[in-house]
Amino acid sequence: MPLWFNIDHRYLVLGAFGVTAGIAVYSTYQLKCERKRRKQSNVYESQKLVNEYLVFHYGSPSEVLRYEFGPKDSLDFPRRCAELCFKHYKPSSSVPSRAFDIGCAVGRSSFELTQKFDEVVGLDYSHAFVDMCNTLKVKGQMEYFVQDEGDLFTHLTAKVPANLARSKTSFIQGDACNLPTNLGTFGCVLAANLICRLHLPFNFLDRMAGLVAPGGILVITSPYTWMEQFTDKSTWLGGYQNEAGNEVTGFDTLKKSLGGDFYIVEDIEMPFFIRETAHKNQWSVAHATVWKRKS
Repeated sequence: MPLWFNIDHRYLVLGAFGVTAGIAVYSTYQLKCERKRRKQSNVYESQKLVNEYLVFHYGSPSEVLRYEFGPKDSLDFPRRCAELCFKHYKPSSSVPSRAFDIGCAVGRSSFELTQKFDEVVGLDYSHAFVDMCNTLKVKGQMEYFVQDEGDLFTHLTAKVPANLARSKTSFIQGDACNLPTNLGTFGCVLAANLICRLHLPFNFLDRMAGLVAPGGILVITSPYTWMEQFTDKSTWLGGYQNEAGNEVTGFDTLKKSLGGDFYIVEDIEMPFFIRETAHKNQWSVAHATVWKRKS
């Protein structure tokens, strides 16, 4: 081994190798720590979101809104969606006694729909939500917790009301923009607060005429919160100006897209309230539209 400046370069090579190896080991350690942190964060956020939906669907008024004041008429939104379906569904030998809850989340509306329908199918894109639905179907209840402040939580129990026939339900994971082709037809299709979170909302609307039986109803609710995070701006149903400079709303596009196969029978404003913490919550208003399938 040659000597440069009276230094044996074997030691330099070994030293350099040691430093490089040390950096590699440290980098690997950092990567593992970051992956672990992200995994823990994702699990927490996923569980936090599931819990927020559980209390939104199954929480009692005092569990959702702990104060004497506040928008009491905004509570029990999933139940009120089912009641809107009941108001307009007319049982008939020509209309299937089947309901399809698309974007069912953790399932409260699906269970409520069993009061009037012989079969209810709930679909959601989230595996976690579908797992919760199936757990509630089998057990009828489950424990969960809601965040109050920081690391302070309250433990609650989600219960499906005893008068609801859980056995009539089935839950599947799927994409509302690419629905299975073997679903058959339904007397009622419910899409609650779904369309402004779809990546291809026109694909969803195009399937409705094939899913709702003639004489059946389609119920859509939405706060029309179009966001590029969920939907490419080129496929927003509303919330923009067209090439002529005219404003286009979500309701405008629903009427245009559905008008050939449906006629509208009611549109109303439906407030809803989502609990995040004891002091931070969301109050929103969904536009609910009810459409009857033309014969």
